[in-house]
Amino acid sequence: MITLTIVFVVLSLLYYYSITSFKYWKTKGIKHDKPVPLFGNCLWYFMAKKSLTDIVNKTYWKYYNEKAVGLFRGGRPELIIKDLETIKHVFVTDFVTFNSRGLNYHEDISEPMMKNVFFAKGDLWRLLRQRMTPAFTTSKLKGMFPLIMDRAEKLQARALAVAATGQVVDVYRLMARYAIDFIATCGFGLDINALEQEDSPVDKLGEIFFKSSIRDTLLRFINYFIPSIGKRFKVFNNVEVEMVTLTKQILEQRNYEPSGRNDFVDLLLECKKKGLIVVESIEHKKPDGSPEIATLELDDVILASQIFIFFAAGFETSSSTTSYTLHLLAYYPEVQRKVQEDIDRVLSKYGNKLCYDAVKEMTYLEWAFKESMRIHPAGGVSMRVCAQKTHIPNINTTIDKGVRVLIPVYAIHHDPKYFDNPEEFRPERFSPEEFSKIPKFCYLPFGEGPRACIGERLALIQALAGLAAILSRFTVEPAPESTRHPAYDPLSEITLMVKGQLPLLLKKRSDTVT
Repeated sequence: MITLTIVFVVLSLLYYYSITSFKYWKTKGIKHDKPVPLFGNCLWYFMAKKSLTDIVNKTYWKYYNEKAVGLFRGGRPELIIKDLETIKHVFVTDFVTFNSRGLNYHEDISEPMMKNVFFAKGDLWRLLRQRMTPAFTTSKLKGMFPLIMDRAEKLQARALAVAATGQVVDVYRLMARYAIDFIATCGFGLDINALEQEDSPVDKLGEIFFKSSIRDTLLRFINYFIPSIGKRFKVFNNVEVEMVTLTKQILEQRNYEPSGRNDFVDLLLECKKKGLIVVESIEHKKPDGSPEIATLELDDVILASQIFIFFAAGFETSSSTTSYTLHLLAYYPEVQRKVQEDIDRVLSKYGNKLCYDAVKEMTYLEWAFKESMRIHPAGGVSMRVCAQKTHIPNINTTIDKGVRVLIPVYAIHHDPKYFDNPEEFRPERFSPEEFSKIPKFCYLPFGEGPRACIGERLALIQALAGLAAILSRFTVEPAPESTRHPAYDPLSEITLMVKGQLPLLLKKRSDTVT
């Protein structure tokens, strides 16, 4: 009886809290759907039946003429921003106020695997970003490219073996193996040969990092409805010990000195050797209004966190974006022919050898890849958290500290206001002539502003190398079981993972460059 009473009291308090917060957007004159007690507008999100992208996309089109729309995730008010000028305000103009990605349920807690350039906020983010940015220069990427090329050649060999059987290929799984081989080699200095293993560890990685498990669903409930308890649970508890242990082993093997491999660990060790990081704080000010000084020393845990995010972010985004590109090319054979002609033309100049300069010259392949990321962006929603009460001028409203702002990337990418016939796969959109006419801040596969993806250029060169390796030797075609419009997995929390497989046929080309 006492237990039932406690449960009743807790549910009553949660119900009261949720419905009182539901007045938030109405008092500010922001339109929104009528929320459901406890769940707000996200009942199916909490039930793990729909992704946040699904919910935001539906809201975007329902309130098409609004510059911003309110949303309640549980009892928490969130703001969907549709107006491009306001998106610029959040990403660039008032970046300091919106510097946090909001991927941590609790802004005052940062678990070890979130102390990286992707998850961190405020001064920690600025310190890491300043030190890490030089690690992704053109010269560093050129130095890393031989490692990429080696993996691309192994991808090509694997594709040849599969194509020889005439069997249908799950290109998502194939490109995921390429991604994990690349990350292990370029990130850890390890050769795991995922491309050559039938029972590859790649099969579980996507689920571990990007799909909501039963634990994740329960944790989502707890964090939104009982945050004081949710703070006790770590999001990445299942990988923390392993990542720190593995990182220490690799660092000790190299005696904390760059090995000359030019991989990501070497780049981190170079960052560490530079010593204490010092920046002006964006979180704290002195009494005279000038910024305080923030400092950071890179220890093993912070280095492990950088390797973790290099691994986690690089794996799924690379797997999805490259496999979606192959899938689109299979259904647009005339585009595929143009891509192959572009690849053949460039390779003939370089002795049929894939190298950094050759990949950079494959302009039509790059346009096709960018168009694929427009249709299937790696992340369907980009998020920021308001760090202090602030006025957003273009929508003439004030929001409070802690309110999350959602940028509907997928919906904007598919809006005919910005892209004519948006469902058509047309790489020419990204020619200099056409792309210059597209409004700023409507193409956001890597974000914009100071928090744009730091690894954008590395991701691009790695993806193009893999695609060039495949398309220089094969033509991709739909398989009997292929679906023209693949569905996204509603359990994918951050990225737009495909639901199931992406089956295609690989046909060896007879007109390949020799």
